[in-house]
Amino acid sequence: MNVLILNGSPHPNGNTAIALREAEKALNAEGVETSFLTVGNRAIRGCIACGHCFQAGKCVFDDLVNELAPQFEAADGLLIGSPVYYASANATLIALLHRLFYSTHFDKSMKIGASVAVCRRGGASATFDEMNKFFTISGMPVAASQYWNSVHGRAPGEAVQDLEGLQTMRTLGKNMAFLIKSVALGRQAYGLPEKEGWIPTNFIR
Repeated sequence: MNVLILNGSPHPNGNTAIALREAEKALNAEGVETSFLTVGNRAIRGCIACGHCFQAGKCVFDDLVNELAPQFEAADGLLIGSPVYYASANATLIALLHRLFYSTHFDKSMKIGASVAVCRRGGASATFDEMNKFFTISGMPVAASQYWNSVHGRAPGEAVQDLEGLQTMRTLGKNMAFLIKSVALGRQAYGLPEKEGWIPTNFIR
């Protein structure tokens, strides 16, 4: 069992990393392996809706997105974190997630998703909601904690002072591990829920 962790901050050891590492420690303590990668400092361009991925099975831009695709497919869960910029996530992270989710056509059902927002003061809830939408459109159950998954801190290292936020991260890690184990047992005993064929509509009649 393993979780892919994406740090959407451009700072590898900043407050977002502190928050994610706290959740990671809890995951590891529950026997879940993790891969931690900082992506917020990478050059990632946005999707151009070219449709190349439908023919080639990968994004037309051969960069970190295509490197991450097999790791994402193999993972039992995806944990993403971002600092808050204007009540939204880091644009680099969002560009990566747009292309990663859209260009990978494997079934993401029942992979566990979780997101973490780190801010000075406000905007965490909007950012948290923005990131969770990638999971809910993909059939990925979202791991919850004891509070919304946010940690506060502006100056480097300030996140360690947010004791409730760090506790929320530890609880998130434990809950995520529990869900991953539960899905594995459920898959073995009952299989995944049966899916209907997709009925695409471009407007509601």
